[in-house]
Amino acid sequence: MTVKQRLPYYLVGLFFGIVIVVFFLNKKKVEFDYLPNARVLKSIRNKPIVFSPEVILLLDSNKIDSVSIAQILKDGDVDIWNKVKLDSCIKYNIQGEDSLKNITLSVKRCKSIAYIEKISIK
Repeated sequence: MTVKQRLPYYLVGLFFGIVIVVFFLNKKKVEFDYLPNARVLKSIRNKPIVFSPEVILLLDSNKIDSVSIAQILKDGDVDIWNKVKLDSCIKYNIQGEDSLKNITLSVKRCKSIAYIEKISIK
């Protein structure tokens, strides 16, 4: 068999293999958090979140809601290059995406908790 004859068989097998893998991985709800942005967001989401008094005031005044904060912590853009290392914590700035682009969270990620220090609305 020549390469020209083998190529369609290879492509059909590759297509079915990809479809089967995607089908099984979607059932398990697997996340691929290999990039630094996704890893930081996931580690923040997996910890108990504590709000500063300033953030609680913003939440109470209905300028921003907890759903927006959760959406930013899921899909936000982490400023990895300007992180600040404190004693046992690292401070990140996370900017919202799409409709939440004007909101920036200042989050301090410690070993056991994530502390949302400040919310900037532009």
